[in-house]
Amino acid sequence: MNNLLYQVDDRPPPITTALLAAQHMLAALGGIIAVPLVVGAVLKLPADQVVALVNAALLGSGIVTTIQCIGVGRVGIRLPCVMGTSFAFVGAAISVGLEHGVPGILGSSLAGSAIMILGSFFMPQIRKLFPHQVTAVVVTMIGLSLVPVAVDWAAGGKNAGANYGDPTNLGIALFVLATVIALVQFGKGIISAAAVVIGIAIGYAVCLGLGLVNFTAVQKAAVFAVPQPLYFGMTFPVSGILAMALAYVVTIVETTGTFMALGSATNTKMKGKLLCRGVLCDGLGSAFVSVLGAPPVSTFAQNVGVISLTGVASRYVVALTGVFLAAAGLFPVLGAIVVTIPQPVLGGAGLMMFAMIIAAGVQMLSNVEHDKRTGLLIAVSVGCGLAVSERPELLAKLPSFVHEIFGSGISTAAIVAVVLNLVLPDRPVAVHDDEEEDDVPQPMLIPKVG
Repeated sequence: MNNLLYQVDDRPPPITTALLAAQHMLAALGGIIAVPLVVGAVLKLPADQVVALVNAALLGSGIVTTIQCIGVGRVGIRLPCVMGTSFAFVGAAISVGLEHGVPGILGSSLAGSAIMILGSFFMPQIRKLFPHQVTAVVVTMIGLSLVPVAVDWAAGGKNAGANYGDPTNLGIALFVLATVIALVQFGKGIISAAAVVIGIAIGYAVCLGLGLVNFTAVQKAAVFAVPQPLYFGMTFPVSGILAMALAYVVTIVETTGTFMALGSATNTKMKGKLLCRGVLCDGLGSAFVSVLGAPPVSTFAQNVGVISLTGVASRYVVALTGVFLAAAGLFPVLGAIVVTIPQPVLGGAGLMMFAMIIAAGVQMLSNVEHDKRTGLLIAVSVGCGLAVSERPELLAKLPSFVHEIFGSGISTAAIVAVVLNLVLPDRPVAVHDDEEEDDVPQPMLIPKVG
């Protein structure tokens, strides 16, 4: 039985839609801003250029998110899908940028996006590589990879130094976590659906009272700024294009897994043609944001956790999130205000959201056929994913292309699961095109709301 509060094509009332859209924005904004900040810091860019990267990333992510949700012709998956600058490209971007600067990053991103655009037309075939047991592994690994991010937030952030794990940080995070749990469990209607944003707002108010909010970023932010396309210029180094192309190949795998998780969260049959529209939007969107002056975009897995937790699957809600993100790109002061939210506040809410993805993956794993073959597939793929996720230095002495492919626990688990599914004996017969209609995703663990 479908227990979503709002279905994919539902249109909640305007005020409710705005509140729920803000919830998704809070979940995504930190990740979108982090990528240009990291790249800018490593390349030692001047402040004005870092600001230009951030504004372009927000505006581009917002526009592509709206297109992904609403759809334009054959482009866009038409599901509640948040797009943002992806850490999957950080390694390649830094390696290209150190040699060729930001123009090399953007030119390589534009040229490399052709891989994702072309790959989108083969999604019906790629979809066959993701039967239920493989999808369950990927969904579980998405959650397992995101939880450490929330833990770092709860502790004060990776850059907290001596304050990492400070009792005050942990206390705030636990308070927000308890608040979100209470709102989800005992709240009704919009109170339960908007539990994350309400919990963050309450946590933010507490931090204000304790004097823990730093408004320096707001004071420095411009009120209005229009990102200038080709502000940095573009160059097309062959080595950079190859590095980015490889990153796009890995992103296709990760995006496919995220779309499968999204299909399960929204009770949507994730057929090959639907994947084609979504991945095509990823590719075209990355080309667009490259021209705009930002690193490539991809589907954000953390927002699947918001849907799982709240039961709100309306694509119109997330389309408005895209509008909010674009506004943050045009009005940097808005994004700066959101950035003032202390990381422990985000950590308390994020731990709940990301753990919900793990719960969904565990439920999906419980529905697979329990035999020796499946047990091996799950154990080895999840183990390999955790190995590179928790000990990334494991790959430090291997060639750079190996690190690009297996640097993410999600992509590692997905690739290992796909390979084992193909090579282990007695594997199930592959799904044919005419059987895709019967491939109904298992429902996720979504708490009852309303």
